Amino acid sequence: MEELYATDPINVEPRDGFSIWIEFADGTNGVVDLSFLASSPAFAGWKDRAYFESVRINEYHDVQWGDDLGRCGYALYIDLTGLPWQEVVARNAKPVAIV
Repeated sequence: MEELYATDPINVEPRDGFSIWIEFADGTNGVVDLSFLASSPAFAGWKDRAYFESVRINEYHDVQWGDDLGRCGYALYIDLTGLPWQEVVARNAKPVAIV
């Protein structure tokens, strides 16, 4: 059995532009605009819409595109909620689910 923490993504779907809808293990969900990353050379692959739409959750509970590009749940949780990192870390003190 595996423990899930508040900031572990459990569902993700591509949206218009460079946005994704994401749901976390604690039930927090919404649309995150990642366009601020799109101009970075590391995220150049997103210019191919099919690549951007290949978004998924990997075995480490990170959101991933292709085999080599990802963003961790902590960062996406902060992107969505705007909470300070200290509060986000505190939310991960105990698992919220066991699957």
